[in-house]
Amino acid sequence: MSDIPTFAIAPTFLGIGPGSADAAICIAGLPYDLWTSNRPGARFGPAAIRSASRMLVDGDHPFNGVDPGKLDLADVGDFRIAHGDILGSLAKIQAQADAFRHLVALGGDHTVTLGLLRALAKRRGPLALLHFDAHVDTWPDSFGLEWGHGSPFYHAINEGLIDPHRTVQIGIRSPMSKQVRDWTVGKGVTILFAEEVHEAGPAAAAQRIRDAIGEAPAYLTFDVDALDPAFAPGTGTPEVGGLATWQVRAILRRLLGLEFAGMDVVEVCPPYDTAEITALAAATIVWDYIALLAPRDPG
Repeated sequence: MSDIPTFAIAPTFLGIGPGSADAAICIAGLPYDLWTSNRPGARFGPAAIRSASRMLVDGDHPFNGVDPGKLDLADVGDFRIAHGDILGSLAKIQAQADAFRHLVALGGDHTVTLGLLRALAKRRGPLALLHFDAHVDTWPDSFGLEWGHGSPFYHAINEGLIDPHRTVQIGIRSPMSKQVRDWTVGKGVTILFAEEVHEAGPAAAAQRIRDAIGEAPAYLTFDVDALDPAFAPGTGTPEVGGLATWQVRAILRRLLGLEFAGMDVVEVCPPYDTAEITALAAATIVWDYIALLAPRDPG
């Protein structure tokens, strides 16, 4: 346990120092929400997630037995965006993400994932994708805008950034047209609706994910609206009937050994949060992810 009270810890992720861009895992904020379809405010997400993460510095991860904050981590601050320019912002995000070996990004709305995937796929080739969300985000446009937060994976599939046959979307439950659903499934994407997770349980969901991803390098993108609004009210497009926080954590801890190459958590919208529960959920999911990457004692 730290001898500094949690409320006094530096407002970086887990209170870690800026460190070096050469760190094994770098944390970056992406304060971006230039075009949202419902409630704005995700640009304030990175600061809220960092603040809430101070609740997680008092010891080891209870399942993995490691202290993620003591790994080779660096909080590299916030990326620059081209304010008012969506394509310009995506280009800046891609260019800045290129500098890091393993990046964990704190959004921001879900548009940012497209820039992150462009950077990573350039180095690693098409990636497997684990996508937690209430929405498939494969609309060809969002209310007439080609590059909104409802279309990053439409573009990622068309650009060859992800392998749709190794892509799993989990927690889906929003309204969607038959055309969008048929296009998504027709490309090979596995959709696990929230109700399927409720009925079959986390172990079955984790096995479906493992079966689809296999040994491919995988990217984890977590839209906090995958969680039910009871567990994450602070988001721009809430949908009822979502996953519970414990279900997500139970799924993640069963994914030990997958070759994760990067991660983001997006759509935390602090103006609509209550008692930081959304920001804390997002910070905890990042904490769980980092723990999955920690070296293990063979004993």
